[in-house]
Amino acid sequence: MAERRIFAGPAVRKVRREAAMTQAAMAEALDISPSYLNLIEHGQRPLSATVIVRLAERFGFDTAKLGAEDLPGGLAGLRRRLSDPRFADLGIGAQEIEEWVQSAPATAAAFARMFDVAGEAAAPVLAEAPEVDAVRRAIEKWRNHFPDLDVRAEELADELRLAGGDLYGTIAERLRTRHQLGIRILPADVMPDRLRWLDWHARQLMLSELLRPASRTFQAAATLAQIEAKTEIDALVVGAEFAEAAAARMFERHLIHYFAAALMMPYGRFLRACDATGYDLLLLQRRFGAGYEQVAHRLTTLQRVGARGLPFFMLRIDRAGQGSKRYAGASQSPLVDGDARCPLWGLHEAFARPGEVVADLVELEDGSRWFTQSRSVAAPGATGSGTPARFAVCVGVDAKVAAPLIAARGIDLMRSPATPIGLGCRRCVRTGCIQRSMPPLGRPLRFRDGERGMSAFDFAGD
Repeated sequence: MAERRIFAGPAVRKVRREAAMTQAAMAEALDISPSYLNLIEHGQRPLSATVIVRLAERFGFDTAKLGAEDLPGGLAGLRRRLSDPRFADLGIGAQEIEEWVQSAPATAAAFARMFDVAGEAAAPVLAEAPEVDAVRRAIEKWRNHFPDLDVRAEELADELRLAGGDLYGTIAERLRTRHQLGIRILPADVMPDRLRWLDWHARQLMLSELLRPASRTFQAAATLAQIEAKTEIDALVVGAEFAEAAAARMFERHLIHYFAAALMMPYGRFLRACDATGYDLLLLQRRFGAGYEQVAHRLTTLQRVGARGLPFFMLRIDRAGQGSKRYAGASQSPLVDGDARCPLWGLHEAFARPGEVVADLVELEDGSRWFTQSRSVAAPGATGSGTPARFAVCVGVDAKVAAPLIAARGIDLMRSPATPIGLGCRRCVRTGCIQRSMPPLGRPLRFRDGERGMSAFDFAGD
């Protein structure tokens, strides 16, 4: 079978405009003629393998995600939206959707936004706050990988390693000698409602005694990020062009935390450790002196051109299933979308098995499979008094690329039995599910006298 041709005119044109280059200048950089580039940009010529390689090397171009970077949930998210029962009679196929994204990514993104707004109007309780949604879109546009921050963090990590000692100690010493900031660990009753407090007037960084060692290092690293990565962070915030000041501050906080994690787990060393250990999360946690959640988040950021890790997503939920963190990264997984989760997913089982990593091979209605690993974690600063605040943190990757994972060894990822799950009962049209809590949207209910099925809701299938 002939290899599918890739038409990517809008994506190539976007790369050129972001680089502030004319067609002639970009054509010269790619060693092609301006007329050929013009034909590519207008969808009249496909990308050749040679041009793809040059785009990747010289502009960081990734054809695997063509046009999907501005789509919440990526290409998979668009497929999920178009699988809505309201479009069932149109027979929209996967290839047609992919061609739409490649040929007109802006209109595909516009449709996704309108679809989501319509969903929010129907169920406002589940809608994300506007500023949260704006920040999430900005993060996913970068696929949660910020090259400038990673490079700066690696350089700083190398400096700190040369200084010797443990990372927390070297960060504390750098804050003291370079920025005249001391660190004090304060009792919980002295600082009852804060974990970190930077007092510039007193030249002190005050940390709560409730912080575990990994969190203490992280908070010290975050303070260093505020000072030494300010130029890079400010540039990213300005470039995001948020309409709301609150969104800009939230994005800034995300970038500060991103840098702190990159300082604790420098890109090159962390990626090599991932490859060497089979992405063993618990071992990575110990090797880098990090928390489980910190390692999970870091896995979603490994998308450096020429040195990519596996495309993980990350999701954090509370006991009620509400998502408080969600990063699709480069995975394009629909499992991070929305605020409803399938109760059959092993993610929820993590609360009942504290300290264990719960692995689960799941299959969605479209046949896609995902290998996920979930573990419960305590909230930063949690104590034994009162009701403990706990979350379940999940990382997952497409089963097609999950073979390198140590947790997946011995599993036939494409043929072994998988847990059949949906994207929440209102989106799921699996029939006969004993766990179903409500009927799916757009499917009329059926009632048959004298019968009671396995599910409380009987509705017409496909």
